[in-house]
Amino acid sequence: MQEKNRTRNLSILGTRGVPANHGGFETFAEHLALFLVGRGWRVTIYCQVDGNSSAGTDVWKGVNRVNIPITQKGAMGTVVFDWKSARLAAQTDDLILTLGYNTAIFCVLYRLKGLCNLINMDGIEWKRGKWSFSERMWLYLNERAGCWLGNHLIADHPAIADHLAMKISASKITTIPYGADRINGSDKALIKTYGLEPNGYALLIARPEPENSILEIVRSFSIKKRRIKLVLLGKYDPDNSTYHRKVMNAASDEILFLGAIYKPNTVKALRFFCRLYIHGHTVGGTNPSLVEAMGAASPVLAHDNRFNRWVAGSGARYFKTTEECSRQLDILLSDRDKLGVMRDSSRKRFEELFTWSKVLSKYEELLTKWSKDVREP
Repeated sequence: MQEKNRTRNLSILGTRGVPANHGGFETFAEHLALFLVGRGWRVTIYCQVDGNSSAGTDVWKGVNRVNIPITQKGAMGTVVFDWKSARLAAQTDDLILTLGYNTAIFCVLYRLKGLCNLINMDGIEWKRGKWSFSERMWLYLNERAGCWLGNHLIADHPAIADHLAMKISASKITTIPYGADRINGSDKALIKTYGLEPNGYALLIARPEPENSILEIVRSFSIKKRRIKLVLLGKYDPDNSTYHRKVMNAASDEILFLGAIYKPNTVKALRFFCRLYIHGHTVGGTNPSLVEAMGAASPVLAHDNRFNRWVAGSGARYFKTTEECSRQLDILLSDRDKLGVMRDSSRKRFEELFTWSKVLSKYEELLTKWSKDVREP
């Protein structure tokens, strides 16, 4: 029989840390850590902080944090942080969960120490158009390194699992999607701050990058008067980005740029009360912003690709070109009944695959299988 009462130790690396303030992986790490602590695990998360002092430790909601000060900024700071984190984690006897493969070459330390390391391989990062040639090569090589060095790989989407299976045995891959909170209601006052009314706007939340089809969506929306707003969340800097400038120049007076909003309750309210959620991502796996929109039961109009079709399912509507996007907007924005059916479809698909309870339980099952603390006597 298995020893069920022994404490299981897990170290989570690859994020900026908890509490989550930055992105999808941080949000996931927070949910997973708190879930596992509640289930009797001892969880340690490596956190990036500013400064040049020595690493320190503290405890947050039962989660052990190793706080590593970093003086470098941007991508270089992330690389330095990941290296320092890997060196410290290699000195433990923990099961390792690495989120992302951007610095997977550092996972060689776990192999040398005989530690078990599971890697969530994220999306196909090296295909993203924003990277330079040298950055793409770094990511491509680290994807290969992750495939070789990880004891087991986690894909957040079947298409990512298929991609990885071209490099390694499919038996080395488990598919577990990203999760999100179910949103059953919200405070209207949070959106009225921006002059918005429930059901009176469409919503797009994405980094303003070409691969997210934002220019195409803005042009589609701005072709004619829509009599509702299109709300964009994201940091736009037209003075320093040609792409950002193109997006803003293409926008009609019905496009509302709200900037980057980091207040979770406000973002949830924007999702919950929107008439339509528009998702233009063209690469990646299970995108957090799409799953979060479905958790709010938002009707979804998405770019037509294998990633989005699996996530949003047959109840969403899709487009490939600016013209197709405009036609879909013509149909959907004036058809409340169709939007109602799409809203129900988003909720059903979300409940089927993407609730945190289902996602985190699958992670615990996989982690338990690989844990050194659960073994046959």
